[in-house]
Amino acid sequence: MSKKNNDEIKLSIPNKPEYVSVVRLTVTSIANRMGFDIEKIEDIKVAVAEACTNAITHGKNEEDNFLVDFIMEEDKLVVNVSDNGRGCTTLNEIKNPDLDHLNHEKEGGLGIFIIRSLMDNVQIISNHGSGTIISMTKYMGEDH
Repeated sequence: MSKKNNDEIKLSIPNKPEYVSVVRLTVTSIANRMGFDIEKIEDIKVAVAEACTNAITHGKNEEDNFLVDFIMEEDKLVVNVSDNGRGCTTLNEIKNPDLDHLNHEKEGGLGIFIIRSLMDNVQIISNHGSGTIISMTKYMGEDH
């Protein structure tokens, strides 16, 4: 019986927008190494960047870091982005935006909509006062 080894890479990233490119480059390299095609790599890269932007926006302050955890499994890549922000107890109330009538003053939820549309599975875990984790999964192969 052989045991599957899942490789894992963890990053602690400063809560500053200029470091999102570091995460984008990292996830691109990981997904490429795993054998994802260019289209899926682009989807993963955009989704992860959106999650990082959310972490920066909702993180407590610039002195904090947010965490990015990459878990490489045989048939999928799981990326978890965690912040130390105030959290949110109304996640179920986030609705998909009305793309025909975007209000540029209040575009909340657009990032989550983008993440959900690009990744195969998205889970958001958030509790008031303890931050938020966005867990995103992309499967290998054409059937997902």
